[in-house]
Amino acid sequence: MTTSETSRYVRLRVELVLEVGDSGALTGAALDRIAADEFMPDEERAHAESAVREDEAEAIAYLVDPFDLVSDVPGVELAQASWSSEQIDYDPDAEEWDLDEEDEEGEAYEGDEDGEEDGDEDGGR
Repeated sequence: MTTSETSRYVRLRVELVLEVGDSGALTGAALDRIAADEFMPDEERAHAESAVREDEAEAIAYLVDPFDLVSDVPGVELAQASWSSEQIDYDPDAEEWDLDEEDEEGEAYEGDEDGEEDGDEDGGR
């Protein structure tokens, strides 16, 4: 592929593991964000509030916005985004969480041979 044929699109993959140290603060911030969303229909708002109260991962999903990650990057515009969050069992000493292993392109990324994570879906919240 020549430079003139190069895709103008780049897929950015980021995997984060967050430790929740203050569940109340997290849930409260997510509930505040939901309450401030003037475009959210009442039925969706009630469902979102319930989900956030029951699951810290849902609270994080309402607070993290992929647009915020790239909004200050010059020369790019977010074309599409999907994200999800889930509760996990995490042991920083376990081999499966060793991010120092590099793939063929020299990037630290954990995935299977085809470059996709197992169970990776284009879900979203």
